[in-house]
Amino acid sequence: MKPTILILTGYGLNCEAESAHAWRLAGAEPRLAHLNDVIEDPTLLRDAQGLMLMGGFSYGDHLGSGLVFANRLRTKLREELQAFIERGRIVLGVCNGFQILTQLGMLPGLKGDYFAPTVALQQNECGSFQNFWVTLRFEEKSPCVFTRGLTSMELPIRHGEGRLFTADRAALNQLQRKHLVPCRYADPATGKATMKFPHNPNGSEKAIAGLCDETGRIFGLMPHPEAYLHPENHPQWDFQEVRGALPETGQGLALFSNAVEFLKNA
Repeated sequence: MKPTILILTGYGLNCEAESAHAWRLAGAEPRLAHLNDVIEDPTLLRDAQGLMLMGGFSYGDHLGSGLVFANRLRTKLREELQAFIERGRIVLGVCNGFQILTQLGMLPGLKGDYFAPTVALQQNECGSFQNFWVTLRFEEKSPCVFTRGLTSMELPIRHGEGRLFTADRAALNQLQRKHLVPCRYADPATGKATMKFPHNPNGSEKAIAGLCDETGRIFGLMPHPEAYLHPENHPQWDFQEVRGALPETGQGLALFSNAVEFLKNA
């Protein structure tokens, strides 16, 4: 049977079409549900094998990116989310969804505490919204189930608050020691992690583009994998075709396919 993925909608989240398409292509059954409906009927969450918090601008980011949405999840669905994680389910947060997960504390979820924030995603160091493509380098030793077997990937970014920061140096050291940084911004020429703009579009510490928890089942990243599902999504697809380098599928699909494969074998 196809795993069911619940995609939360509403209040400015706006990537539902491509997010649902991504899971469908990967072999899952996506179900869209407004946050209010899930609060009213938590069985929508209980019956799912995965949860996705997608990109957009929840509540207009007026009080900080992802903050209000995270507070509603914490106050209305905390016990349900804790139980969801304990049942071995998966969670994906993309862009605003990643911001929500960090505001909750679900990422990085150090020591299994998923409701104590330890990192923040702040305004881009350049001071403005950025919208272009970046290169990611993946961490082979990461426990992240979404990134298994991946080495590098090109994806678009669209955010104004993506600079990961923590004042807790011990927490930052734990993230690296436990390999909870599955992906970093990389120089496309060298493949090495970089702090240089524009390859690192926001000045994120240690070039961190995404985080996972210690189980590897909760993953969030700022770039948009759901925006690169088909070869023609790439801005240089025609040049790739001329060079004979056009991939069969968009690179972002691999993250969803890995997650579905994990659920089918769980």
